Amino acid sequence: MRRNSVRARKRKPEQPSAPSGPIFTVSHIAEPKLEFAFGQKVEYPRDGLFLFGPCDSTNRFSTMQFGVIGTPDGVKRFEAWSLKMRGYIAIPPPGPRGREIEPQHVPFPGFKEAFHSEWPEKPVSVISDITEKEIKEKLYIQNRHEAIHDCVDLFVSRLIQEENRLEAPPDFWFVVIPEVVYELGRPQSRVPSGEALKGEVTVSQKKAQDLKINPTLFGDEEDTDIYEYATHFRRQMKARLLKHRIVTQIVRETTLAPGDFKKVNGMPLRRLEDTATVAWKLGTGAYYKGGGRPWQLANVRPGVCYVGLVYKRTELTMDERHACCAAQMFLTNGEGVVFRGALGPWFHADTKQFHLDKDSADRLVRVVVEEYRRQHDRPPRELFIHATSNFTDEEWEGFQCGVGDQTTVIGIQISDAFDDLKLYRTGKYPTIRGTALVLNQTSAFLWTSGFVPRLDTYMGPDTPNPLLIRVQRGQCELDTVLRDILGLTKINFNSCLFNDRLPVTIKFANDVGDVLIAAPMDSEPRLPFKFYI
Repeated sequence: MRRNSVRARKRKPEQPSAPSGPIFTVSHIAEPKLEFAFGQKVEYPRDGLFLFGPCDSTNRFSTMQFGVIGTPDGVKRFEAWSLKMRGYIAIPPPGPRGREIEPQHVPFPGFKEAFHSEWPEKPVSVISDITEKEIKEKLYIQNRHEAIHDCVDLFVSRLIQEENRLEAPPDFWFVVIPEVVYELGRPQSRVPSGEALKGEVTVSQKKAQDLKINPTLFGDEEDTDIYEYATHFRRQMKARLLKHRIVTQIVRETTLAPGDFKKVNGMPLRRLEDTATVAWKLGTGAYYKGGGRPWQLANVRPGVCYVGLVYKRTELTMDERHACCAAQMFLTNGEGVVFRGALGPWFHADTKQFHLDKDSADRLVRVVVEEYRRQHDRPPRELFIHATSNFTDEEWEGFQCGVGDQTTVIGIQISDAFDDLKLYRTGKYPTIRGTALVLNQTSAFLWTSGFVPRLDTYMGPDTPNPLLIRVQRGQCELDTVLRDILGLTKINFNSCLFNDRLPVTIKFANDVGDVLIAAPMDSEPRLPFKFYI
């Protein structure tokens, strides 16, 4: 590693004292390797899949089983793109001025060659009776809650009907959406002036909140249920399909056929990655959602699992302290399960943090250990709880009681708010990914993004910022914690990147939480992670 220099603007201690030695040390965590078929280990997922295939290729399905739902044009675009997945897709040619092909680009060899599973010529089922006219009629309703709920219903109702009709339904569905769904199916989206349509809901959101607390005898609260659904197409669809156990992969028509969509000046409507990269990303997500496991972390410690805590506040409560708490359990092989907890006064305004009470912490971690025992016939040896806030004494006592005597629990705080701390090294590229600025025996700044030798570049736009990692409760070697977190940035199976910046326990926390509160829940689901992403 080249010589490093540090520039930091940090709050000065109230009573500074002269240090007797170095204030910190700089070290480097080796890039974690991933395991693929035949036990082969490499750093980059695309290398491993291209050369060896997925880690579970010897006992996986022979053919992908998926369905597709969309407009007639959307389904046609999907079928044309689907044919490409069966063959070789070259990487982009060298750019202007003789620029070499960038090392992060890897040709897509064809789905069967990469994943050792056949990509079928035809989906198991096709639903193509949703028209773009129907979609627009729903999305242009002025009340955004009603508009997005009714648009989601066009897809959800047909998916449920088809799943119930088929004796052998698909493992997952591609949901192909026209661009208008992306544009108007998100929070803060607005219908163009003068084009909004009048809906059937007459109760305002403010009135709905009041009626939930003080219902009347006249049935006025009948229209208030619409406000329990998020104004986000993807989140609401995922949430409404949880109880039906339907897995989806949402993809925009513009992703499948970018050449079909132009601006008025003739330029492409969207800037997209090259076709091979799109195939790698969608192919990996499809293989995972179809029941496969593309790769797993290599050389991991046995008996270890990781839990990421999720908190989300809902809009239909007058008490701002109330939030939904859930836990995501991840195993070292990348498998994830989500547990939904109860609503409670978890938000503390004085610290701006979320904390459980002792009994709730106890119950939540017991469910996690129970699920681990169900899968492995024994409790975990080590359970790492990842959170963005610290752990209170009451909360931690509950976690310790819930894990039992055979499991060691360690609380790790992962903070991401250090834009003013920069680490530089000589040369034209930023500091190497995996660099650690160790502050003491329990805390360090960790650069999970930066220059990657395998890619011969840094993929980010700005000088990378670190994460602050603290062993906040329990005992574990800091070096072990840093290695684990760096590894957990490499098991995002919904894509095929070299790494994410955040570990999977934290990265998907917001996505999972948003889905959990996007629609009313009739039960407490305990489902694999693929249902939520």
